[in-house]
Amino acid sequence: MQTPKSILLHLDGSVRTAERIKLARQLAETFDAEVTAQPCTLSALMRYPYAIEAAAEAVAIMQEIDKDARDKMYATFMTHSAGSQRLRWIEPESDGPWRFGRRALYADLLILGQRDRNDPMDGELPGDFLPSVLVQSGRPALVLPYAGPIGPIGRNVLVAWKETRESARAVTAALPWLRQAARVHAVAYGEGAETSLQSLQNYLRAQGVQNMALHPAGDNDDDVGNKLLSLASDLSSDLLVMGCYGHSRAREWVMGGATLSMLQWMTLPVLMSH
Repeated sequence: MQTPKSILLHLDGSVRTAERIKLARQLAETFDAEVTAQPCTLSALMRYPYAIEAAAEAVAIMQEIDKDARDKMYATFMTHSAGSQRLRWIEPESDGPWRFGRRALYADLLILGQRDRNDPMDGELPGDFLPSVLVQSGRPALVLPYAGPIGPIGRNVLVAWKETRESARAVTAALPWLRQAARVHAVAYGEGAETSLQSLQNYLRAQGVQNMALHPAGDNDDDVGNKLLSLASDLSSDLLVMGCYGHSRAREWVMGGATLSMLQWMTLPVLMSH
């Protein structure tokens, strides 16, 4: 894969938006890329639909709430983009999160944030915003955890390998980082883990990826999400690469076990692809 040239950055009112902006600026400089920063939240009327039936004054208040939220996001963007010409703000779309998913189709890489249920702004987005964007767009996404410092990423990378389309797409998306990493680790679980890792190593060697360590983890593939987080911590990895597994059922998103665990408990940036 060529380095990402078009990056779509999600903005909202959460405290971690600033971290996403700063990382987007770093990646734009590293990869000579352009970043489109799009505010995307539910409107106040969507969050408080009873206001539609209330007096016109209440509707006006909801509109003012939206304007204040937009102004705060814009101020955060201007502060942390630091005047970079590579970052471009676009105005919020009227149909909120659904429009963001469509715009994602035209980006090489998405920068998103893990949901934090304790953040006062958590209600700005539908509960399934993150999985729906990942699955519907099919675009690789760099998802940042809601806690902890975010330093430079891609120096020590852990690849969670599985012989699936999703995992292969995630590895392809990660090549710009893997080629530059000082150390690359790859782990696989389940039957045939060692053989599949050796095949992955041969592929990545041909792609210019060196200094790779393999971690075949045996036949037990239970609780993979927590095992990955534990291994990433032991290896001091700054980026985890993995496939994203999920589908829609009865208007709800059903995510794979490891994917769901990661979206809930991630402790480091995760590059995911469906």
